[in-house]
Amino acid sequence: MKIIGDNTNKYCQAYFSYDSKKSGGFTCSHLRFGDEPIRSTYLVTTPNFVACHVQAYLHMYDVTRGLRKGGTFLLNTIWDGEELAKNLPNKVKRFFAENDITVYYINATKIAQEIGLGNRTNTILQSAFFRITEVIPVDLAVEQMKKFIVKSYGKKGQDVVDKNYAAVDRGGEYHKLDVDSAWASLADDAAVANNDPAFINNIVRPINAQDGDLLPVSAFVDITDGTWEQGTATYEKRGVAAFVPEWVEENCIQCNKCAYVCPHAAIRPFVLTPEEMAAAPFGEDATIPAIGKQFTGMRFIQSVDVLDCLGCSNCVDVCPGKKGNKALVMKPLETQLPVQAEWDYCVASVKSKQNLVDIKANVKNSQFATPLFEFSGACSGCGETPYVKLITQLFGNREIVANATGCSSIYSGSVPSTPYTTDENGHGPAWANSLFEDFCEFGMGMTLANDKLRARLDVEMRALLDCADCSDEIKALATQWLDEKDNAERSREIADAIIPLMEACGCPACKKVLELKHYLVKRSQWIIGGDGASYDIGFGGLDHVIASGKDVNILVLDTEVYSNTGGQASKATPIGAIAKFAASGKRIRKKDLGLIATTYGYVYVAQVAMGADQAQTLKAIREAEAYDGPSLIIAYAPCINHGIKAGMGKAQQEEVNAVACGYWHLWRYNPAAEMEGKNPFTLDSKEPNWDEFEGFLKGEVRYASVMKQYPAEAAELFAAAKANAQWRYNNYKRLAQQQWGVDPEVETLENK
Repeated sequence: MKIIGDNTNKYCQAYFSYDSKKSGGFTCSHLRFGDEPIRSTYLVTTPNFVACHVQAYLHMYDVTRGLRKGGTFLLNTIWDGEELAKNLPNKVKRFFAENDITVYYINATKIAQEIGLGNRTNTILQSAFFRITEVIPVDLAVEQMKKFIVKSYGKKGQDVVDKNYAAVDRGGEYHKLDVDSAWASLADDAAVANNDPAFINNIVRPINAQDGDLLPVSAFVDITDGTWEQGTATYEKRGVAAFVPEWVEENCIQCNKCAYVCPHAAIRPFVLTPEEMAAAPFGEDATIPAIGKQFTGMRFIQSVDVLDCLGCSNCVDVCPGKKGNKALVMKPLETQLPVQAEWDYCVASVKSKQNLVDIKANVKNSQFATPLFEFSGACSGCGETPYVKLITQLFGNREIVANATGCSSIYSGSVPSTPYTTDENGHGPAWANSLFEDFCEFGMGMTLANDKLRARLDVEMRALLDCADCSDEIKALATQWLDEKDNAERSREIADAIIPLMEACGCPACKKVLELKHYLVKRSQWIIGGDGASYDIGFGGLDHVIASGKDVNILVLDTEVYSNTGGQASKATPIGAIAKFAASGKRIRKKDLGLIATTYGYVYVAQVAMGADQAQTLKAIREAEAYDGPSLIIAYAPCINHGIKAGMGKAQQEEVNAVACGYWHLWRYNPAAEMEGKNPFTLDSKEPNWDEFEGFLKGEVRYASVMKQYPAEAAELFAAAKANAQWRYNNYKRLAQQQWGVDPEVETLENK
């Protein structure tokens, strides 16, 4: 629209309607231009040109709605000629024939891959638009597009500019589809029956299909309090990835690292009993013998949900394989669609085997636990969501989350998509979102309310011990609960045993306890926010909450920038990085939030990077949750705002590189160790290879662009960044080497 407006006398208007998915989301651009002033104050409802950039949208949305007779339709598709005609929905083909639509198609996905743009097809399709419509002379359009590319991407380097130039030049590789007049008599394709809940069919699907504004108010009469059903994301099955992983079973060593790092929980290990194997729609040749005594006689499969995968390929990147041969390879989505039946069976019919292992013992075991955070709208390759997902696997059946506004709130709870879900027993995280200036206070409020209600429950449980109607078994369990109510595993076991007995008893004392039955199990309180919320706007609240001594767990998803609002600098942005409000590179060093928190002495603190040390991440999360007091975990999270030149498919490797060169450090501060006479500070990072530090910076656009725009300052800034990283590491080494501890025999009030 800027190109048309700047180079013609035409009037222009543009409005963009989009969902809140961070990756693979839906955007509809409503564009108007003409020779008369445009007074329209509404969306385009009768377009004469429609471009559909994702072929999956043909089945998900009414992409031809309102297209005028004799109009033009452009489709980005991997299909060609006869194959395209075969795969188009009958409804779409009939519309084309009935309305004399001119149809063009182009494989912009393939072109983008060949150029090196990954899945970025926008420039190719923009070029095709100008060539097809000829709204301005093609030569002028090409010239102006290339000027706009320099303006938009020049800061990212000549390589990015050249790739987009190539995209413009190849935008003419479209073809015309022959529309058969016989299509006008086609009947609609048969509707696919499902047994999905009414809430999904009546509310979620219409909203996802961009028809939410057609729903009557009465559709929401049962959810007037704002509560939303959990697990709705599992029904979306967007299928927006061009390439997805294929499991090569003979190369698999069953380490489960791929599932551990998957940002969308779209690849998981399943262990099948002989009975489950016999009922499977696939044979034993699709599986391998499960490793481990507890799995004797069972079969193992690493299954991929190809319709929910976003194709980042981090799973492939971390796969060690067998003898150097990867157990995962990326394949075109259409070749893997038959595998979806395998996934559907495993999810629906294969019972979780997490009860057979200690899921907190190691990385492999943790992935036998069902993720209770799945298929979020986060970016492909997101560095944040693997941490969120892991926490739900370890504690999700008793987890409650207070979430700051930001990326994590967008992908965690944007109507109608809710990735938080429940396990086979109906237990799962309870989630709510607050402003990022008070997210920690919001979480502490939950904790205080829970403590108050558990105190009431304690009173009612003691009264039950004197009840003449209650059985000895109920009283024995009540006594056990009073003794072990703060033990997570035992409180769950006791709750599961006592609730049915109290329901059967039905006496007044039991009824009072049952009114508070949701508080029988010790809750795991998590407070989740980004670095903007934690280091900046919400820091006062974070400090207040950790100072309270309350048993809360704070997870900081550190992208070192305000990711959700356009990439502004935060106090977590390191020196030398370019961000909004730090256009020439930030001049102030990064705030050490973790070390600040350790000064209290009673706060558990850890700094982690999953890709660099998967075991350390698991250990830190486990220790933090077990610690009876406030805990703070700062997790390094690569982000699209970093401009990783290797792509977000290397997000986990970027974490490896960050720690290896000394850019990020791994450490834990555990106050519980002090009471054992040990140093509470543990440095988990090895001595970095400082020679690789500048190379790491150059691998990200947020640093590399400093060199391009401000070459004189770049060397100085990069040297300062390295010096600061070395200063931090040496400080951590000093803390780790200190003789630290108290005499455990001396019980002072302070020690307690």
